[in-house]
This record gives sequence, C-alpha cells and structure tokens, in this order.
Amino acid sequence: MTSSRGGSIGAGVASPVLTKSTAQSIIHMNYDTIYPIMNHSDYVNLLRPASLSPGGSWADLGAGAGAFTFALRELVGETAVIHAIDRDRGRLAELGRGYASRFGGVAHLHLSVADFTGVLDLPPLDGILMANSLHFFKEPVLQQVISLLKPGGGLLLVEYNVDSGNPWVPHPISISTWRRLAVRAGFSEPRLLATAPSSFLREFYSATCTKMA
Repeated sequence: MTSSRGGSIGAGVASPVLTKSTAQSIIHMNYDTIYPIMNHSDYVNLLRPASLSPGGSWADLGAGAGAFTFALRELVGETAVIHAIDRDRGRLAELGRGYASRFGGVAHLHLSVADFTGVLDLPPLDGILMANSLHFFKEPVLQQVISLLKPGGGLLLVEYNVDSGNPWVPHPISISTWRRLAVRAGFSEPRLLATAPSSFLREFYSATCTKMA
C-alpha cells in the first residue's frame, strides 16, 4: 500500500507524494514540532474521557517517542500489555528509556520496529491508539487496523480537526469526516472525547469507537 493521494490539500498547494517509508518516518515530527507546548498531563487528559478499563492488550500504531504511549499506560495501568509500533528504531529506543524512567521498568511493554500498514505479529487486541498517525493514510489502512482488534475492541484516535492539511500533515481528518469513515470501515460511530487548541492546524481532538461484532 502507498499513502499517496491525488488532488490538493489546500488552495494552490499540491498534495505531496508519500511512500509508506517516507510517511511513517516523519510521523514523529508531530511530537517534536507541534507538541512541545503540551505536557504529559495534557496527553492524559485527551484520553481520560474514554474511561478505559485497567489491563488488556493494546497497540500504539506510529508510537514515535511515546508521548501518548505514556498517557495510555497511565490510564490502563501496569497490568496492561502495550505494543508500541514504529518504523523508527531510534524513536522506539527513546520510548523505551522514557517508559522505564517514568514507570520504573518496561514490564508488559513490547517495542516493534515495523510498518503498521503491513503484516504485524500481534495477538487480538483490546484496543488500538493512533495519535496523529492516521492522517498519512486515511481509509485504506483502516481495514488493517480493524483486523487487529477483537470484536468490541476500541480504537482511540487523536487527529487534527480539519480536512485540509499541508506537506507535514497531508490528510487530517475532522471529527465529522472521521465519523463517516469509521462507520464505513466497520466501527461504531465515534464519540468525541476532548479537544485542544493547536497553533499548527487550529485544534486537535480525541475520539473513541469500537469494532462492531
């Protein structure tokens, strides 16, 4: 699968052509260039309204250096198994160090250097987190994502609440658009959890939905 799409992403701005490797290698740029004004509590507060149950098996797809992985771990607790997936080995190593420092070890954390649009060696999951990684791929990758979940498993999405992007965020997905795409892919209608302002693309939001049986 390739992530390139035709058309434009804004008035007079051509959509960049992205290969899978290019797209996933720059996913972590969001954390470095957009999120520095946020802190761990901000990430947690975006996910907290999902009222996640403790434990379970989770994957963070496009985890980068772990800003949202840490937030997820805080909410699901020490018994949860978390698979952090990213193509960037260096960023995952940074995630592992940060996780160990914050939580006193890496028990139940699995780091996988992998392309999450390909075949992943994962058990059926209770939940998946995608924090600013879907906007590189949009609909085609959703069939891969939903196939990883148990029936009733949840998808937590963090995205920019706009439908026109730029070369760094080529295909952002507003909450209204996400509601249509998710249902079409076999998820329940997403529930908006929280929003936060962004000087980069107006605001971003968190939302949750579940895999239909």
